[in-house]
Amino acid sequence: MATSTRNLLLFAGVALLFILTGLFQSWNLSLQILNIGILSAIMALGVNMQWGYAGLFSTGIVGSVALGGLAVVVVSAKPVPEGFAAGGWAVLGGLALGVAVIVAATLLYRAMKPGRLRALAVTALVVAGFFLYRYVFDQGVAAVEAFNPATYGNIGGFGLPSLLAWPVGAIFAGLGAWVIGKIALGLRSDYLAIATLGIAEIIVVVLKSEDWLARGVKNVTGLPRPWPVPYEVDLQADPEFVARVTGWGFDPITASTIFVKLLYLAIFGAVLLAIIWASERALNSPWGRMMRAIRDNEVAASAMGKNVTRRHLQIFIIGSAVVGLAGAMLTSMEGQLVPGVYSPLRFTFLIWVMVIVGGSGNNWGAVLGGLLLGWLWLAVEYLGPGLMGWLTAALPAGDLKTHLIDSAQHMRLVTLGIVLLLVLRFAPRGLIPEK
Repeated sequence: MATSTRNLLLFAGVALLFILTGLFQSWNLSLQILNIGILSAIMALGVNMQWGYAGLFSTGIVGSVALGGLAVVVVSAKPVPEGFAAGGWAVLGGLALGVAVIVAATLLYRAMKPGRLRALAVTALVVAGFFLYRYVFDQGVAAVEAFNPATYGNIGGFGLPSLLAWPVGAIFAGLGAWVIGKIALGLRSDYLAIATLGIAEIIVVVLKSEDWLARGVKNVTGLPRPWPVPYEVDLQADPEFVARVTGWGFDPITASTIFVKLLYLAIFGAVLLAIIWASERALNSPWGRMMRAIRDNEVAASAMGKNVTRRHLQIFIIGSAVVGLAGAMLTSMEGQLVPGVYSPLRFTFLIWVMVIVGGSGNNWGAVLGGLLLGWLWLAVEYLGPGLMGWLTAALPAGDLKTHLIDSAQHMRLVTLGIVLLLVLRFAPRGLIPEK
């Protein structure tokens, strides 16, 4: 069978899964899973750039997703003038002071000769700067969080359209990747994985802890939707829309939710296609061949005059920016920022499984893995309890049956492991391997 035909059949099989979900469950559920699957595919493309192009094993994907979500709050959340007036300038001043101390310490370290005097001078500057930073910053934070903490307690955002937050999410994640790359890219691959995972967890902990920034675990709700996606209640109150869908034989409530999900599908699909087009052009360009050469043999590439560290940093930033873009899109669709959902299982290791199953080094493989595992991860959550109830129907009532039914929520982890094992056994290079 030709490779192109086989790939088309694989995508057709994934499409069939979504069609069957719509027929036997609901089209609302199918479209919801499909939209999240597309966002997962975009994240998988970002990880594929880092690993498939350059061989960088990063486990800090969840940090890029969280930074993308934070961008939506900063750009699109409603302003809180009272909170910002109470201590916003002190918070920003404290942060600027902290950055200034780091820059000053770096310049001082470079300007002085090695020795005990340099160590003492840099240490004194850092310690004094830290206490000064905390004095200014903590006062501002206390003032901001004291303003109506049940509803606000934060400085708010700029109240701009949600679409503007998407590229800002990519920028946030790219800047975070630059900082992480400067710290960790010189490490060996296993240490790089540990370092990126730890830094990503720090990012998530900051989101959970700093109420002044994004309300912490109290969450930011009411984030605006991207243009031109309307709210379902507005559609249901529109006489023209109600008359049209009623004439077609549809319930207005169901039709409004499906219409909104179809609009998200169109927007997300357009972004996915644009990223695939750019990724394919980059992969097949001289730059892409250079990145693969660095991945396959860093020593030989360095001997040919390539700056391996600089190129690693470049692709690390690009891949993280793509992941941050998807994180911003996800937060816009959900309309809220919930730091508690940013777990490494969902937004790091599941994305890695998507890349491995689809085929690392192949953009279309990453998309296939994102759609397939995105469907599997969410569909099994809905289908698991029903399937377990059917399997245990013949068992008498008791502790065993109760335990099996209660454990149905873990079936998707088992299913995910089985799929990964089967792919590694029968298609170790992925369903659509790199050419």
